[in-house]
Amino acid sequence: MQYTLQHIAEIIGAETIPVSARPVVHLLTDSRRLVFPDTSLFFAIGGPRRDGHWFIPDLYERGVRAFVVERGWSAPGTEDAVFLEVPDVLRALQQLAAFHRRHFNIPVIGITGSNGKTMVKEWLYRLLYQDQVICRSPRSYNSQIGVPLSVWQLKEEDTLGIFEAGISTRNEMEHIAGIIQPTLGIFTNIAEAHREGFDNDRQKAVEKAKLFSNVKQLVFCREALAPALYPDGTDAGYFPPDTRFFSWSRITEATLFIVQEQHVGQTTLLKALYEGQTLLLKLPFTARIAIDNAITCWCVMLLDGYPMDTIQQRMLELEPVDMRMQLKKGRNNCYILNDSYSNDTASLLLALDYLKQQSGNNPATVILSDILESGQPPGQLYHTVLMELLHRGISKIIGIGPAISHYLAAAGKDVLPGKEILYFPSTEVFLEQAAALQFRDEYILLKGARVFAFERIGNWLEQQVHQTVMEIDLTAMAHNLKIYQSVLHPDTKLMAMVKAFSYGSGSAEVARVLQFQKVDYLAVAYADEGVELRKAGISLPVMVMNADEATFESLVTYHLEPEIYSFGILEAFHAYLGQQGITQFPVHIKFNTGMNRLGFEPEEAKMLANLLQQQNAMVVRSAFSHLVSSELSDHDGFTAHQATIFNEACDQLEKILNYPFLRHIANTAAIFRHPRYQLDMVRLGIGLYGVDSTTGDQLPLQVVATLQTTIAQLRKVKAGKSVGYNRKGILQRDSLIATVRIGYADGYRRTLGNGVGKMYLRGCLAPVVGNVCMDMTMLDVTDIPGVAEGDLVEVFGSNLPVQDVAAWSGTIAYEVMTGIGHRVKRIYIQA
Repeated sequence: MQYTLQHIAEIIGAETIPVSARPVVHLLTDSRRLVFPDTSLFFAIGGPRRDGHWFIPDLYERGVRAFVVERGWSAPGTEDAVFLEVPDVLRALQQLAAFHRRHFNIPVIGITGSNGKTMVKEWLYRLLYQDQVICRSPRSYNSQIGVPLSVWQLKEEDTLGIFEAGISTRNEMEHIAGIIQPTLGIFTNIAEAHREGFDNDRQKAVEKAKLFSNVKQLVFCREALAPALYPDGTDAGYFPPDTRFFSWSRITEATLFIVQEQHVGQTTLLKALYEGQTLLLKLPFTARIAIDNAITCWCVMLLDGYPMDTIQQRMLELEPVDMRMQLKKGRNNCYILNDSYSNDTASLLLALDYLKQQSGNNPATVILSDILESGQPPGQLYHTVLMELLHRGISKIIGIGPAISHYLAAAGKDVLPGKEILYFPSTEVFLEQAAALQFRDEYILLKGARVFAFERIGNWLEQQVHQTVMEIDLTAMAHNLKIYQSVLHPDTKLMAMVKAFSYGSGSAEVARVLQFQKVDYLAVAYADEGVELRKAGISLPVMVMNADEATFESLVTYHLEPEIYSFGILEAFHAYLGQQGITQFPVHIKFNTGMNRLGFEPEEAKMLANLLQQQNAMVVRSAFSHLVSSELSDHDGFTAHQATIFNEACDQLEKILNYPFLRHIANTAAIFRHPRYQLDMVRLGIGLYGVDSTTGDQLPLQVVATLQTTIAQLRKVKAGKSVGYNRKGILQRDSLIATVRIGYADGYRRTLGNGVGKMYLRGCLAPVVGNVCMDMTMLDVTDIPGVAEGDLVEVFGSNLPVQDVAAWSGTIAYEVMTGIGHRVKRIYIQA
C-alpha cells in the first residue's frame, strides 16, 4: 500500500498532522544507508552513545525532507522540512510497522530462541520459495529496530512472511510481537546467548514466549524448551488455549519422535514416528546444530501438509547457511565481497551498503545473477535494482542469467548512462570469456542465487595463496566496540588502536568498519600506517604515535596528527612547519607518568606550554599518558598516582595555552577497571579484537580473529621413529601424524614445538610433534577419529583461545596476533 507523510503522521500520533502528500517508501534509521532522499522518512532514534537527531543536518544537506523526531526538537535552516514530533521515536517506528503488518492477511511465521533463528529462517525460505512469494528478515534483522524494518518490506504480492525476533532483556518482546503478529510460531531453544539480561533461563523463555501470545500453531523441540518453559511438563499457560502444538524430540514423547539417528559419511539418516507412521529422512550434513534446525523445518513442512517425497527432495538440496559476507583479496589488487548464499532485493541492498563501506573511493563492481521467485514483474524488479546501483555509485554492472541479461540489453544504457554494463546468459559463458575482462584495483560484489554457482566466479577472481588463512569477523569487532562503548561515560570519546596492522587483522579493512561505526579517533604506530589508511579512503582523524623527521612531509600531506613526546621532536617539527608556512597544525602531547618509555616529564608541562604558545605552529588536540599496569589490582595505587600527576600536568598545560584539549590515559583494561579515569577519551586496543584478560566473563566479548590451516598429508609412523628436524619428536607408540600448512614463517612460534603447543580439529586438541618447521608443523592425531587430508585445523579462535596459545608460548596475546605473517591470507566476514 502507498503511504504519505500525512497518513503516517496520523498512524503514529504525531503532535501535528501536516497536510502533505509527499510519498514515503523507505524508512531510514541509519544516515549512512541513505539512497533515495526524496522518498525516505528518517527516524531519529536515540541511544546511550548516539542520538539520531545529531544526523539530521547532514541528511537535510543530502536531500531528506521528512523526519520523525522527539517532541520539542528543532533545527535552524530546515524550514522546508517536515518534522513529525512524537514522545518516543523508536515506538513510533514500531507502531508504523505494526499498522503496515495488519493490512496483510497472510500466514506469517515468527521465529525466536537463543540460537538457530537465522538458519531456520533461511532454510524455510529455500524449502518453500517454489510455492510461495516470501518476505523474510534480511540476514539477522531481529532487533527492536531490525524487526520493524523487516516487516515494512511486506508487499501486496507476498503470500508468506518469515521473521525472526531476538531480545536481550525483559519487556522487549511485547513490542516485537505486535509488529510480527505471527500466525505460526517457531521456538528454537533456550541457551547461553543474552543470559546477562535475565535472572534465569525460565525468565528468558517466558519473555521470548510472548512472541506467540496469539499464534495458531507452535513448533518447538521439547527437550530444548521444556526444562525452562514447562518445568511441570505441561504446555499450558503461555499460549492461546486453541494453539496446536507440534513438538519434536529425541528422548520423550512428541509429535515427531526421532527414534534413530545414523551418520553415514557426510550424511545423516533419521527415522521418526509421526501420527502412527514411520518416516525416513536423509540430510546432507552431520553437524548436530544443522540437524536440529533441519528437524525444525521438517516439522513446519509436515504441519503444512507437504508429502515426504517433496520434503526429502528439497532437504537434500540444503547446505549450511553462511550468513556472513566474506571479503577476500583478489587478483590484480581487487577485493572480492562474496555474498552469494542467496539473492533477493533485501539482502542485495545490505550487501551493497557493505560494498560501499569497504570500497570507499575505489571503483565498485557488482556481478549479479537473476533474482528468482521475487513475485514482481521482471521489468519492475530490475528497474528497481538498477536504480539502487545507480544511486550507490556502482561503476560496473555485470548481469548473469537470461532475465537480467534481457533487461540490461533492452534498457541498461538508458537507466545507467555512462556505466560499464556487461551481461552473460550463464555463469559458464561468463567464465569462458572472463580472461578477456579487465578487473583491477576495484571492489567486486558477487551476488548470485545458488543455482548460478557463483563460487566458481569467486575462485577465479580470488588471489590464490596457500591454505592458511586468518578469518576476521568484522561483526564481532563491531559487537566488541559496542560493549566497550556501553560502559563509557556519555561524553567520553573513543580512540581505536589500529597499529601493527590492526593487531594482525588488517589495517584498512578494520579501519573502514570503525569509521562506519563512528569512532572518534584512530591511532597508528608509524606514519606509513596512517598513509595506508588515507589511501584506503579513511577520513577519521589519525594519531601517529612514533613520528620522526623522515615522516614530517607525509604527516602534513596526509593530514596525520603526530604524537609529540620530547623537546627534540617538538623543535624539529616546529622548524619543518615554519619552512612550509604552516600554523595551528594538530598534535598530541605525551606525558611520561611511569612507563619511562616516551613522553615529557610532568614537571616540564609549564615549559612546554610556554614554548607551544610562543611558536604558534601547533595546536594541541589531546594530551595523554600510558598506564603501566591498569589490569592488575596489585598496582591500583600506582595507577591512581599516574592519573593524578597526569591531570596536574594537563591543568598546567591548559592554563597557559588558554584553550581546552582532550585528555586520555585509560587503555583497554582501564576502561572497565578504572571508569573514573575515562576522562575525555579512552584508547581501545586489544579488547576490540575480543581479548581482555582482566575482565574475565564480565564483558561478553566475541572472538574476532580465527587462524586456520589445513592438513597437507597424513602419515602412519611406527613407535621409535622420529618426526621433524633434529629428530626431536621420538614417537612412543605407533602414531598417525598430520602435517599442517603453517610454520614459523607464518608466525607459529618454534617454542610451540615438541608437545608444548596444540591445534584444534574435529572437536579435539592435537599436540605438536617435533620441531615447528618454517612452513609446516606436525601434529599427533592418533586419538582423533575420522581425520582426513584437507581437514580444517584451528590454530586459534573460538575453540582454542589465542590466550592459551600465548600462554604455551610464554608470551601474551598481543605478540601472537601481531606476529602472524603477511603471507597468511586475511578473509573478512560480516554477518
